[in-house]
Amino acid sequence: MAATSASMAEFIREQALDRMRIAGRQVGAGREGERAIAVFNPATGERLGSVPKATLEEVRQAFETAHAFRPRLTRSERAAILQKAAALIRERLDEVAGLITAESGLCRKDSVYEAGRVSDVLLFGANEVLRDDGQIFSCDLTPHGKKRRVYTQRAPLLGVISAITPFNHPMNQVAHKVVPSVATNNRMVLKPSEKVPFSAILFADILYQAGLPPEMLSVVTGDPREIADELITNPRVDLVTFTGGVAIGKAIAAKAGYRRIVLELGGNDPIIVMEDADLDEASTLAVQGSYKNSGQRCTAIKRLLVHEAVAGRFTELVVDKTRAWKHGDPLDPGNDMGTVIDEAAASLFEARVHEAVGQGARLLVGNQRRGAFYSPTVLDNVQPGMTVVREETFGPVSPIIRFRDIDDAIRIADGTAYGLSSAVCTNRLDYITRFVDELHVGTVNVREVPGYRLELTPFGGIKDSGLGYKEGVQEAMKSFTNLKTYSLPWP
Repeated sequence: MAATSASMAEFIREQALDRMRIAGRQVGAGREGERAIAVFNPATGERLGSVPKATLEEVRQAFETAHAFRPRLTRSERAAILQKAAALIRERLDEVAGLITAESGLCRKDSVYEAGRVSDVLLFGANEVLRDDGQIFSCDLTPHGKKRRVYTQRAPLLGVISAITPFNHPMNQVAHKVVPSVATNNRMVLKPSEKVPFSAILFADILYQAGLPPEMLSVVTGDPREIADELITNPRVDLVTFTGGVAIGKAIAAKAGYRRIVLELGGNDPIIVMEDADLDEASTLAVQGSYKNSGQRCTAIKRLLVHEAVAGRFTELVVDKTRAWKHGDPLDPGNDMGTVIDEAAASLFEARVHEAVGQGARLLVGNQRRGAFYSPTVLDNVQPGMTVVREETFGPVSPIIRFRDIDDAIRIADGTAYGLSSAVCTNRLDYITRFVDELHVGTVNVREVPGYRLELTPFGGIKDSGLGYKEGVQEAMKSFTNLKTYSLPWP
């Protein structure tokens, strides 16, 4: 399938991706004007289509329909659905990647990679379903114990899961919410970002095709200002899972009341380069970690902390590799980077870089903007208090901060409100153990980018990056269940 804006707009119409899915039913066809949200290709500015603005009554209907349905799928049936969906993703890889590129502006390499990750999430979910998650405890462990055994088992939530996803991974962020819900026999109402809704709707359709009872998943689209409160406070909701910005996440926490919340709120992740590091390796990781996915990852490298003894050579290598990072037309398979999500985001990055230069930072390469296109950018002589590194700059900017020693590095790294992930480049075990113990983050990756993980493994942050609850298929399945214990005599 060709991936031009015109052909993708036709694909969206043919697949009816311009409609919500309320328990599988297509809702909102033909809405225009104030009751529709137009979606544009960030690279071309062309209109791909629109999605309906859900009414409060439609959102409530989605929750009522979900709550009234009680899934009874066996482990085998759930695994089969997820395995089939993974196979369908692989069969339709070109379509999936084309759609992701069209609505997000991500380059073809990143979209193909994301589609592969979606398949991985589905397969890991299928495998976890088949693993018994219960525990057994003998009770005769102390002199006053009894001859009994305590068992645990997990059950779906009594209410519905409300999921809200961001724009930066249009389908994989959705998969990380939906797959654990399906795997645990839950029901979910999903609201994807209004900037990238089509990938989420296609993902729902693939699950329906794979055999998912449609009542287990609804996708509603709309204006957050109109429906966000309902998604958080509807009486049928047991848990709200949200990935996005800190301010919105904290607002959700304030409104959610007596229900569970799982928040993944972004990061300000450093790569820390010590004086003994392999500088070629470290600079390659720095560039990949800064620019992959157009720098729009919560785990993207947003601060480059480098020991002053090697800062000169490291900076030269980063500049050279940044200049070699191919960026431009997202449809060109040779490009390493397409656009950012929209022109407003690109303008914000440009303004923060200008502000840093005005405060004494040195622009070495980049900071060129055309619409939503923004070039990979390197700044040197950056100070920790500058906005470009104090706040999360969610784009392809590499600000270099120099430090004196490991104490200085840890102080700077821990000196922001965020605590998601980190990378450290060193071969010294004494350094590594200190970083693991003293960095206030959810993950420390040694000689790897902060974003490295499996779709299965625990993922999440502390401080303003989240409440400590982990995503990743295995941990999310725990969050999405109620744990019950029971005991039996065991003579």
